[in-house]
Amino acid sequence: MKSKTCLLAIIFLLLFTLLSCSAPPQSARVTEVIDGDTITIKGGFKVRYIGIDTPEIYPREEPLAQEAWQANRTLVEGKIVTLERDVSETDRHGRLLRYVYVDSIFVNAELVRLGLAEAKAYPPDNKYQNLLEELEAEAKSKKLGIWAR
Repeated sequence: MKSKTCLLAIIFLLLFTLLSCSAPPQSARVTEVIDGDTITIKGGFKVRYIGIDTPEIYPREEPLAQEAWQANRTLVEGKIVTLERDVSETDRHGRLLRYVYVDSIFVNAELVRLGLAEAKAYPPDNKYQNLLEELEAEAKSKKLGIWAR
């Protein structure tokens, strides 16, 4: 009887552990803005924005990296964001790949529109690539941000 009770307790603990493992959330509060296209959300998940690339801060700071980081901070820092997955779950660095929204703003697109990010396709995740490329063309024609040089 004791061994049966122990076995049931072990099974219960295993099931509880498996069921309580956290899956990536569909919305969460931003706890850190790492750079222009990467954030950390509650739960410690790092999120890389799909379809865009902003100037790098690390290891060597590129022109307008600070501006892209500040714009991203203004858009999402401390706010609850909605996360939309495309095809891939994560990148090779283990970051979640997501389209990010705050209120009615599509953050990935807004950074491109401001000229602080370029549209960059990372197949198979390209659901909004046409939109991002259109916004990039507009930013280029207006010589905004990275397109001003």
